[in-house]
Amino acid sequence: MKIKDYLKIEENNAYFRVKVVPRAPLNEFFAVLDDQTLKIRIKAIPEKWKANKELIKFLSKELKVKKDSIKIISWASDQIKIIRIEF
Repeated sequence: MKIKDYLKIEENNAYFRVKVVPRAPLNEFFAVLDDQTLKIRIKAIPEKWKANKELIKFLSKELKVKKDSIKIISWASDQIKIIRIEF
């Protein structure tokens, strides 16, 4: 199971939905929900954008893209987020 398998690619961008589970023992992609939302555990706490920053760092490493190319484009303060990766 790889994150890349769930990207929706449109022109020069890739999109996907993520459900973030903060305060986890480690950062990991561990499930896909019925609606194709990726479930990712993040070590950081959900305060002052710490979990979002950790999510971007994790996605950057997993997808081998620059952190600057990853944007949280919707629901930044909720557990469910839409992510855009610019190519």
